[in-house]
Amino acid sequence: MTAGGARRYIEGVAGAAAVAFFEWGMASPAFFVGSRQGVDVKTDRTGLQEGFAEQLAHLGYEIVQLQWAGNAQRPVVRLRVEHEPPNRPVSLDDCARVSRRLEAWIDEGARLPERYVLEVSSPGMDRPLTRDRDFQRFRGRRVAVRGTQVLCGRASRLEGELLGLAGGGDGSAIRLRLNEGDEVEVPRTAVRDVRLEQDWSQVIR
Repeated sequence: MTAGGARRYIEGVAGAAAVAFFEWGMASPAFFVGSRQGVDVKTDRTGLQEGFAEQLAHLGYEIVQLQWAGNAQRPVVRLRVEHEPPNRPVSLDDCARVSRRLEAWIDEGARLPERYVLEVSSPGMDRPLTRDRDFQRFRGRRVAVRGTQVLCGRASRLEGELLGLAGGGDGSAIRLRLNEGDEVEVPRTAVRDVRLEQDWSQVIR
């Protein structure tokens, strides 16, 4: 780390999600911190994701979602994690534990530029569904499906009850019972993301 480097670590709650936020950077934003040599963030994302998954497995967690933002000099890595098996909620302590483990692993191998941001959070109430088993686990729950285009000739955003996956053995479509009662199969290739919808009538009771 260059002279004057600063570490900022924040734990808090954003909405209903536990969040751990870690950032390496300069103490003053007036200074520029160059990236480590030999690290190509774009081409090494697959390797980094596999490494993250391996590190989390050692701690008893799994990646629910991994998102990349920022740029090559200051990449932002956003992780949503859960316990494996998912038998209890993810707490602030869990997020902090994961963040510290990944921070040490990243820095040990100089796997990202020095000025990176790592955000670790629980899946949250608007949990994204990204894996095949997510669609089986949350069958019967209300979800919102956001598409890259108009879905099933209706709208680019559909809401309804999740019925699981369709399309034979490859799970290439999402089965959904819409609020109007119609059942549709949404091609996953046309889907931007799928998230749980909270039933506030049940929460308020």
